[in-house]
Amino acid sequence: MANLKEIRNRITSIKSTMQITSAMKMVSAAKLKKAQDAIIAMRPYSSKLTELLQNLSATLDGDTGGAYSKQREVSKVLLVVVTSNRGLCGGFNSSITKEVVKTISEKYSDVSVDLFAIGKKGADVLSKEYNVVATRNDIYDELTFDNVAGIAEKLMNLFAEGTYDKIELVYNQFKNAATQLPQVEQFLPIKPIEGGEAITNSDYIFEPSKLEIVEALIPKSLKTQLYKAIRDSFASEHGARMTAMHKATDNATDLRDELLLTYNKARQAAITNEILEIVGGAEALNN
Repeated sequence: MANLKEIRNRITSIKSTMQITSAMKMVSAAKLKKAQDAIIAMRPYSSKLTELLQNLSATLDGDTGGAYSKQREVSKVLLVVVTSNRGLCGGFNSSITKEVVKTISEKYSDVSVDLFAIGKKGADVLSKEYNVVATRNDIYDELTFDNVAGIAEKLMNLFAEGTYDKIELVYNQFKNAATQLPQVEQFLPIKPIEGGEAITNSDYIFEPSKLEIVEALIPKSLKTQLYKAIRDSFASEHGARMTAMHKATDNATDLRDELLLTYNKARQAAITNEILEIVGGAEALNN
């Protein structure tokens, strides 16, 4: 009977775990809907802003981006690593840490690399092997454009002052609840337009001048780029957690069913054994 008691305790424990994972799945599903709507609504704006900036910059002569477009020899790099503050989200955080290790080993093995960690999980893992110069774990407490803009301004100043020659973002891009795609995206210096000449309409009348528009758009575009990356990661986190908790609940259900079957078999065997003992005892008395 001690074995039966042990199985009962395990079944009770698994049922409690199922309640927790199921509740976490429901919470993540509710948060995912809001985060997914936010990133899907933001992507067209961010894409069009970047396209507009590149098209205008390509029609101007000289260094239109000022301090933010200077192409320098890369000797010091800053990677902005976007992860989560909490776990229980499958391979969401580990995929980013692996991408950081891969990027450093393949692209920047011969230069100095520092990390700027947004999210506690990435900072905890990567600080053991790499130099994490700053962390911002509080950004998810109130994820707004204004809060992210402060981080973007700090990164822009670090590049403009020459502290770093290149800054890249490493984050998970949201595709759907089950799929997150690790991305390494250049933040600074500003990338020139791809594919050659820009497509602009010569009939446009710019007020103020193109140069003034570009200079005003650059800081806004960089802030939007960082905000989109963090929003992408935020939606990816809830999608990954919802999927992980769904799988955990299913696994716990299967394990509970197996234990119930084992318990019933053991209980039936124990009852059969008791009956045999009673029958054997009765036969002994009769003899």
